[in-house]
Amino acid sequence: MNELYPIGDVARRTGLSVSAIRFYADEGVVAPTALSEGGFRQYDVHAIARLELVRTLRDLGAGLEEIRGVLAAETTLHDLAVTHLRLVEDQLRQFRARRAVLRTIVRQHTTAEQVSLMHKLVSMSDDERERLITEFWDFVTDGLDVHPGYVERLYQQRPHLPEDPSTEQLEAWIELAELVRDEEFRTAVRGYYHRVFGTEQGKLMATPEMLDRAGQHLALYREAQAVRESGAPADSARAREIAERMAASSADFLAAMTGEHDLDKARRSMIGFDRNRAAALRARMTGMDPVVRYSTLVATINGTAKPDPDRTAAVQEWLAAALREGNSQ
Repeated sequence: MNELYPIGDVARRTGLSVSAIRFYADEGVVAPTALSEGGFRQYDVHAIARLELVRTLRDLGAGLEEIRGVLAAETTLHDLAVTHLRLVEDQLRQFRARRAVLRTIVRQHTTAEQVSLMHKLVSMSDDERERLITEFWDFVTDGLDVHPGYVERLYQQRPHLPEDPSTEQLEAWIELAELVRDEEFRTAVRGYYHRVFGTEQGKLMATPEMLDRAGQHLALYREAQAVRESGAPADSARAREIAERMAASSADFLAAMTGEHDLDKARRSMIGFDRNRAAALRARMTGMDPVVRYSTLVATINGTAKPDPDRTAAVQEWLAAALREGNSQ
């Protein structure tokens, strides 16, 4: 025969209060196993185990009806867990969104109207976010006289907020969504593209041929980066070979743009790389160029690699050293 325990012992074993155990008995969730001669409730180990399960499920947010269903085997624990996991994940997304808004408020002098806007922005549906970005690029590219394929590439530069975004991604989305709605920012980006691609040389840059050349040059740079990071020294034959290919690629690219092919000029430009001068130029461009800010925010939201200036500078210095080494031989 199972040993019976008084309600005080059950409370100590389960961590529930005596009043909670009585409540679950009165609500028909876990009835006492028996009553003592004095009419006091008593529980065996099976009832105690059920009470422990009740406490766990309550801690996880389950309601009494859900618990009754599990105890009566009308609902499986798996199904209950699936339901509550979905609820918890929804709550986590809401908390992240609220935290992103609150952090933005703390960092900025935010008005009541801006708080309302930020909350609306983080609560947007995927379709609403898509429309917002599409409207932005509609404005930016209106009247832009370049190859249609380039315009399509611009439209593809859009954020895709993941289903479970981090606080950093939400904060980046808040900033980006505010920027693309801001008339000054929209006009600045529009002005940038119309200014850069408003010349014959700019139109040429946006052609599929030149975009393909740019892609090939980028692939060659990434190859150089991988070779350097594999440990190849700048005075190695492998480093000199890829540095010469980089110089040739640069010369070919400029020749396609200007009609003038000058390999020596391309080599001198690479050899003369100055990290400090490049950093100063990059700082000025980042502060002035709204396109850079847009791209950086999109990269944060999409979880893609953002430009690493120090890494880029290290590769350029390695290539310069390799070319100098080649000149000395």
